[in-house]
Amino acid sequence: MPKYLTLTDYAQITGSAPIKRETHGWRAKCLQRLVRLDMPVPLTIALSFAVVREISTGAQMNLRHLLSHFPAGQLLSVRPSSQHPEWGGPAAILNIGMNDEKHAEISAKYGEPAATALYLRFVQSYSEHVAHLDPDMFAFDKPSLPALQAALRDYETEVEEPFPQSPAQQLADVLRSMARAWEGTSARLLRQVKGAPVDAGLGLVVQAMAGGVGAGVSGAGLIRFIDAETGAPKVEGRFKSRGVDGLEAMSGGEDVLYLTKDARGPSLEDCCPEAFRDLLRHGAYARKRLREEMEIEFTLDDGKLWVLDAVTVPRSSRAAVRVAVDLANDDIIERDEALMRIAPKALSELLHRQVDPRARPEVFVRGIAASPGAAIGRIVFSSTAAQACGARDEPCILVRRETTPEDIRGMHSAQAVLTERGGMTSHAAVIGRGLGVPCIVGASGMQIDERRKTLRAGGHELNEGDMLTVDGTKGEVLLGEVALQEPALDERFTTLLEWADARRDIGVRANADTPVDARLARSFQAQGIGLCRTEHMFFEDDRLTLMREMIFADTSSDRSDALDRLLPMQRADFLELFEIMEGQPVCIRLFDPPLHEFLPHSRDGLRFLADALGKPLSEITRRAEALAEFNPMLGMRGVRLGVTIPEIYEMQARAIFEATAELAHRNTPVVPEIMIPLVSAMREVELIKARIDAVAAQVRTKEGVEFTYRIGVMVETPRAALRAGEIALHASFLSFGTNDLTQMTYGLSRDDAGRFMSHYVQQGVFPEDPFHTLDLDGVGELLELGSARGRKVRSDLTLSICGEHGGSPEAIRFCRALGFDYVSCSAYRVPVARLSAAQIVIEEQL
Repeated sequence: MPKYLTLTDYAQITGSAPIKRETHGWRAKCLQRLVRLDMPVPLTIALSFAVVREISTGAQMNLRHLLSHFPAGQLLSVRPSSQHPEWGGPAAILNIGMNDEKHAEISAKYGEPAATALYLRFVQSYSEHVAHLDPDMFAFDKPSLPALQAALRDYETEVEEPFPQSPAQQLADVLRSMARAWEGTSARLLRQVKGAPVDAGLGLVVQAMAGGVGAGVSGAGLIRFIDAETGAPKVEGRFKSRGVDGLEAMSGGEDVLYLTKDARGPSLEDCCPEAFRDLLRHGAYARKRLREEMEIEFTLDDGKLWVLDAVTVPRSSRAAVRVAVDLANDDIIERDEALMRIAPKALSELLHRQVDPRARPEVFVRGIAASPGAAIGRIVFSSTAAQACGARDEPCILVRRETTPEDIRGMHSAQAVLTERGGMTSHAAVIGRGLGVPCIVGASGMQIDERRKTLRAGGHELNEGDMLTVDGTKGEVLLGEVALQEPALDERFTTLLEWADARRDIGVRANADTPVDARLARSFQAQGIGLCRTEHMFFEDDRLTLMREMIFADTSSDRSDALDRLLPMQRADFLELFEIMEGQPVCIRLFDPPLHEFLPHSRDGLRFLADALGKPLSEITRRAEALAEFNPMLGMRGVRLGVTIPEIYEMQARAIFEATAELAHRNTPVVPEIMIPLVSAMREVELIKARIDAVAAQVRTKEGVEFTYRIGVMVETPRAALRAGEIALHASFLSFGTNDLTQMTYGLSRDDAGRFMSHYVQQGVFPEDPFHTLDLDGVGELLELGSARGRKVRSDLTLSICGEHGGSPEAIRFCRALGFDYVSCSAYRVPVARLSAAQIVIEEQL
């Protein structure tokens, strides 16, 4: 036998009723606040999470006690009230109690069309959401008596019983349907994605329908007081005369009025100025007392205003920042609360162009959203073609299976990058974020034919030169040209980050490889450069030729000759970086990649190189093959190059110190930081440090000037983390490069992991992609061990993280707890890191 539930465990919403968000949901609590603000809220009953859960189990309901609060024949609505509005809930059901008798009563009082519209919409809603019938069966162009009669017949045919006429039965069926919908598998999974716990409860609010169909000015509407896209003050919304659903007031129609005086047609301000003034007053009062920008759902019944509901205005990230800052500036909320109201990743949307949310584009293919922002351009399949487009000022999208260091110049020229392979820390992803170029990687659903210069996906075939829009924020490639929104780096954006800087207690630097990157870092108020990857400086044509001469040199003397010609170029690079950063620290990572990355891969490229170097093609081919490695990421790179080919690091050290000396002569001293990459043994550091110190002494003597510098280690191997105690004896700082450290800890190639990582995450092997979210258990333990062992032998040791994880809130929280001095991330993530660091401090003090 089913349980019999006499529904008496509910609360009428009054100013003193025991209603809490944790027991009755956000909507019930919000309505109580509106009542306390003396707004004209219709009689409302709130059902708690516990009662709704009881209803979902199938308990039979006695609603006599609940219905006794409402006048006989009162139409009702039922709306969901979960603990958090983002968790959603079942669709609201309006006009419960509408039946044949009520239709006749309203027809006699207000006319048949008004009564028919109410009844038909209730039948449509009840059929879809309660009886779970096909909504297309009840779709009609316009409410009419024949349409209503057809809907009632169709319902009886499908359900094999007449449409329910008892208001109590209708209400019971609605409550049961909404309670069970909340417990459904799809609804549960959907809200869990939005952060709801497994046992999240649902409340329901039963509210008297407040007219809207009376004589005089009657209808329903929705009003908000800001522009939802910009956050600027603006009255928006619509009022639907003789309407029955406030939400539908936004949809337009012949009986829709504008809210404010408008040359395009009649307005509510003209027709009912007193009610309009009341709405403005309620909005301003709600902003002050509820400390939010609210949108109000309302009805007018012969000019009398009723407030049915009020919710926070859905808004863009741009509007969210403006609203939070304005509320703080108006002393409505504290600055700390303004900072806590903005999701850090929302700032990323403000730094780049974005796809206009009003656009309805067709998706060509989806991939991994590796670098945010949106761009439009013509498809090109090579770095050379991208550079040619750049020379002609033609926007292009660089499409590759995967990128290599040779593609750097093409990526600089392209508006966006799209690759078939790769993950969040693949070459294209890392460089894309560093350049601020929208990038999508791992788009495995597309097929590239470089010979025919075509791109196929989803039944479409595109040619080189066709237009695409890349949405790097969502990971979607869109057909054709799509409308975009411009970045929003306005005064309020700057103000918010100034407040964040006043609260955070960990430094934020930028990864910057070029003068353009450095200027961007300065514009985002980075506190220096935490990682300058010098290898990217060698891919310009004139330098690339010299690099190749050095690689193919037969003797140490020939190698030094090529490097001597590179020296003034490197010195100029570092001098410009130092000048841009104006005395802020610049951490320069010495040469890291394997030498084969600087060689051409095609037969034609090798032939061109042979001509340029005046060597036989056979020799060039043989030497190139000899440089090839089975696993280059674990081969001759980083410090191993510095030990075996010391001339490279000596040239870079000399360039750094000569640039430092020149600034010292100008009385603008800098303290360069020199970082040794891919260290795994203390002896490696000893050898490189000795050579760097020797070069420094030579430059001091030659230039006749004193300067200081710091030498540190980039901790990228597990062994370096484990042996950090002895390594720290010879280093002023340790900077954890979590890209390679994650790769080596897991034994995973970051460029290939994207092929299977989604399967691992879905099946619970890893909670998240470790190249996207720092693995606090495994990689994190290495950070913890390395930092503790380093600080044990050297208390003044500077600690930092400079991998791609450096800008994530989780990594910042973890590094701060370990006592790190700063984090370093791509320039476009600096604002995100500044806000995240402030929020962590505020959370601790709550």
